[in-house]
Amino acid sequence: MSAGMPRTARGEETKRKLIEAAEQVFSRVGYADASIARITDAAGIGQGTFYLYFDSKLQIFNELVEDLNHRVRLAMSAASAATENRIDSERAGFRAFFQFTADHPALYRVIREAEFVSPGALRLHYTRIVEGYIAGLRAAGAAGEISDIDPTVAAWALMGIGEMIGMRWVLWGEVDEAPGAEADPFASGTRAVPEYVFEQMMRFIEGALGAKRTVVSPVEMGTHE
Repeated sequence: MSAGMPRTARGEETKRKLIEAAEQVFSRVGYADASIARITDAAGIGQGTFYLYFDSKLQIFNELVEDLNHRVRLAMSAASAATENRIDSERAGFRAFFQFTADHPALYRVIREAEFVSPGALRLHYTRIVEGYIAGLRAAGAAGEISDIDPTVAAWALMGIGEMIGMRWVLWGEVDEAPGAEADPFASGTRAVPEYVFEQMMRFIEGALGAKRTVVSPVEMGTHE
């Protein structure tokens, strides 16, 4: 009997409990040490019920990646919806992203494991985020809100900023409060990005997106003896 979509509200609730339990288990022990038994125990659901919704551990892992991706994009887009320009949109989106990662540190841990467990899921995760980013940056460039920077390059660069700032301050926390945390990507996952750090990050982003660069031609460069 193959797993299928829930047909009732109760079935939807059961599947949601399994996804939430998988988030906890994969985040805590990693994919290799996770088991269907651990997931069903965490969900408070019989192991046999698992197979009504998922065929395997890999399937629930892939659906967890998709679920986390959907929720983080929803949080960021909802936060940015009321903004009036691209910089304010970046500010609101990053705040939502950091809050989501503080609430769901599995976003980092599961996505990083996906590189080895399910590369297709990893690629889909980043592709879905970057596609929306590129569209927004392209529109902002056309409206004159940012410079003529390549929207694809900018989108990937901004994603990298968010990921590393979040890892350093959301996952690792304050180094002086947790010795060794600077080398531990599996720290508390309950910290917030300090306001000073956030503002410095936004200052960097605003400059990168808005700065106009004067291009000097090779001919001009060659005029200096």
